[in-house]
Order: sequence, then structure tokens, then C-alpha cells
Amino acid sequence: MLMGLLAASHLMPMERVPEQARVHGAYAGFTDVCVYVADVQGSVLRLLTGMGLDVPAPGDCVAEPELPIEGTLAGRAYQYGEIVPVTVRDDLQWWVPMLDGAERLGLVRLTTPHDDDQARQDAESLASLLALLVVTKRDHSDSYARLVRTTPMNVAAEMQWHLMPPRTYADGRVVISAVMEPAYRISGDAFDYALAGPVVHLSIFDAMGHDTAAGLAANLAVGACRNSRRQGSDLVDTSERVEELLLEQFRHDSYVTGILADLDTSTGELTWVNRGHHPPLVIRGGRWTSRLTCPPAHPMGTDLKLPVTVCREQLEPGDRLVLYTDGITEARRPGSNEFGLERFSDFLIRRHADGLPVPETLRRLIQAVMEHHEGHLDDDATILLCEWLGPRPERTREAAAHTGTA
Repeated sequence: MLMGLLAASHLMPMERVPEQARVHGAYAGFTDVCVYVADVQGSVLRLLTGMGLDVPAPGDCVAEPELPIEGTLAGRAYQYGEIVPVTVRDDLQWWVPMLDGAERLGLVRLTTPHDDDQARQDAESLASLLALLVVTKRDHSDSYARLVRTTPMNVAAEMQWHLMPPRTYADGRVVISAVMEPAYRISGDAFDYALAGPVVHLSIFDAMGHDTAAGLAANLAVGACRNSRRQGSDLVDTSERVEELLLEQFRHDSYVTGILADLDTSTGELTWVNRGHHPPLVIRGGRWTSRLTCPPAHPMGTDLKLPVTVCREQLEPGDRLVLYTDGITEARRPGSNEFGLERFSDFLIRRHADGLPVPETLRRLIQAVMEHHEGHLDDDATILLCEWLGPRPERTREAAAHTGTA
């Protein structure tokens, strides 16, 4: 099953993935294989077909073209990252999470005559390989891009989503997850993370304005940040390089606030600089939060000549570092209060106590923010959360539990 699908994948367009999944899944005894992918906001699951849209092609599996994530067995498998069985007209079906590392792509629905450990192992292996195929082909597939959108996307959001790294990452040292709303109208928010040896770089940016120009400024900030740190620059020099390029491109017509941070996973030491942004939060022990303090420098692009201070914080294993933009805490609806920092941190603590995986916690949090704002945000709202698991890189079981991949 796996060798045949892998060999066929090299010259396989996205539209042939579901057909080849069924052909090769049959070698492991699966009588039907259906591939579902989650939309950009994580609200529905859509059937991947030979046409690349919700239009069946000859040989496609027979299944609902769209399923809600809330209130369905398929949705439960997606939310908790676990296989969910269901019996349909005497056929045993499994909803199997389709994961690229820790990033939730969707689900595979398998029909199987067997309910044993070998069949489950085969199901997980097939879902893992299909996830890799989807990831390698989605960036150059307009069919896939159309499928995972439930409404038209503006140009700024188009740029941002192609700029961002995957929304979830995990290894034995850290779990990183992020969300951005309004998904189809994001303009000036951006996040980034990267790893170099034991060091994890984290950054979040909020560009002035809510238009395409804000998206260009945020793109420039992320690009400059990546370029500078890959040349070995420290946090201060990197932030100043971002400012230099913003001034060069926009003069004084645009600016970007941001947090740039490095976490040494071998020690738990966090170093960071604040460029006119909301300070990060640390959730400790799943019970209380603290707001980190650091003298803020001016927003990048304003050229106010304020000193840039490097601040340090010692994290403990299990600490969750939370970076966010003002659209999260300042979201309000007419005649109502802001969502607020207290409600924000309380939600994270409560969901942590519920044992939800980090990506699912953030998905539910952003839904709560949207509901508080009656489905419409006047400002971008972004969260980047990093949980430090500890200095031992072999703790992959803990990472799996925290991302729903166990």
C-alpha cells in the first residue's frame, strides 16, 4: 500500500490523490477511502475529489461533500486527534486524523472489514502518507486553495497566508500553534517561528492600517526579520533592520509593532525585545498567568530613536508563552465590553484544564472572540502560543499529547 502510493506520487497532481488513495488502500484491505480537508478557519471538512472541488469525478468515493466540525463524529476526530469508529449499514468506518507532524490537515474516512491493531496501524500509516502528499502538492494547486475557502479572500490575506509558516509545529521540546482572524480579510498581522539548534525564534507583527498596504508592510517585516537572523544578527539588530527597510520603503507613512523573541530550549531562557507591542503572557502550571514586562522601544518605522532593550525571563517546563495582537483583547461589539485580557487568559487556562490539544484550544478561542464580536472583527486578531516542554528532546510523547497526535 505505502510503497505503491509513494512510487505513484512523484508525478501525481492533487486531483489524483483521492483516486490513488483508494487504489492503494485496497492492498491493506480498505474497501473505500475518502479524503477530507479542513477549511482555512477550521469550521468545516470538505471532500477532496478528482475535480479538486466539491464536484465528484468518475471513481470518486460516495460521501457528503461537506461536514461541520462542530457536532459531528468526524469533527470529534479532527478536534481531539483520535480515530473515531462508526458503523454504517453494517460497514465499519474509521475517521482517521490526517496530520503533517502536528498540523491538522483534515481526515481520512476508511471503510474496513477488520477491527484490529494491524488495521489501525495501516490506517494511521495511510493517513500519514496522504498528509505528506497533500502538503507537497497544495502550494501549487488552485483546486486545493478553492476547496479550503468558504468565502472569497482579499489580496492582503492571500499574501499573508502564503507568508506564514504552518500554524502548528511540535517536537520533543516545544509545541507551537497560531491562529489568525478574520481569515479572509487579514491585512497587517503576521507571525513567524523558526528553529536553529536548541533555539526557537518567535515573532509577531502588527502593521498600521487594515488594507493591502498594511499587508505589504507586514510581509516586509517578516522577510527582513528572517533575512537578518539568518545572517546571524541578534534581536536588537534584527528589529533595527526591519525598521530600516520599512523607512526605506514607506518613509514615515507606515509602521509595525512587534515582539521578537528567542527561546533556548536547552535552558528555558527567553530573551525578547518589545517594539511598541502588547507584552507577552506566560501561563504557568495551567493555573495562573503573568504579563512579562520589558521597556518598549518605538514601533518599527517611526524612527523615534528610543533604545531597544533586551529582556530575559526564565521559563519552567510546561510554561506557555502567548504572543497576541490587539484585535484579540480589544475586540468588542456595539454596546458591549472588550473581549479583554482577563477573559482571554481565563479561556486559555480553562481549556488547558479540559485537556484539549493546543491547536484545538486556539481554534475554540478564536471562535469565542468572533462570537463576542458577532462574527465581524474591525481589526486583525492573531495569537502565537509556544509551550516549552522541557530540556529533554526525547519527550515526543508529551508533544503528541499536547497537539492531539498521540
